[in-house]
Amino acid sequence: MTPHNQAKKDEIANTVLMPGDPLRAKYIATHYLTDIHCFNHVRNMLGYTGLYQGRPISIMGSGMGMPSIGIYSYELYTQYDVDTIIRIGSCGALIPSLDLFDVVLADSAWSRSTYAQEQSHDMDTIQYPSSAINQALQRAAKEQNQMLHPCRFHSSDIFYYEDGIDSGAIENQCAVVEMESFALFHNAKVTGKKAACICTVSDSLVTQQETTAQQRETAFDTMAQIALGGSLYV
Repeated sequence: MTPHNQAKKDEIANTVLMPGDPLRAKYIATHYLTDIHCFNHVRNMLGYTGLYQGRPISIMGSGMGMPSIGIYSYELYTQYDVDTIIRIGSCGALIPSLDLFDVVLADSAWSRSTYAQEQSHDMDTIQYPSSAINQALQRAAKEQNQMLHPCRFHSSDIFYYEDGIDSGAIENQCAVVEMESFALFHNAKVTGKKAACICTVSDSLVTQQETTAQQRETAFDTMAQIALGGSLYV
């Protein structure tokens, strides 16, 4: 147990899918897993373990932002012996070629955040996922005949900017913006574990189109199916 997770050590699988929204974790667990068990409800950050095609897998919410996913992912890696975390979330498109509900795969994450610097004196402004996990996700997407767009993510500490889009995201060739992957990739690096991130485009900062809150909770099945399929090759 930790201050944020009531699970016993053997209640969490070696691979964890981690949406930001705990209700999305509940939706995926109840729709895709069998023999599910809720291992955490501290702070309503729901976590479930079940079987997917006969293999144990866990799904747990991370909350919003790098400090939140930083806590939960670090505890999973260091206190629960989790080897792989795949973030599954939503993001905003920064380029016109991405449409609502497109699924994107992080090949890197750029950020102005000081998370890595403060956590371990890591001054790198770009953090990277595990290439092996990315390959597993790409294999699953191909088998499911789904398009998966590899690109650089901008992990931001800010949702509401006074001056609009952070110009640094464009200068650093970021295609989408979200708020968690940079910290997750850093935690995987410092703990010697693995991480990846796929997101569904929920809104476009180019066209101003956006999905509803209900759609963001339940309509991202393609992303969930790719992540679950990829977990079979981890």
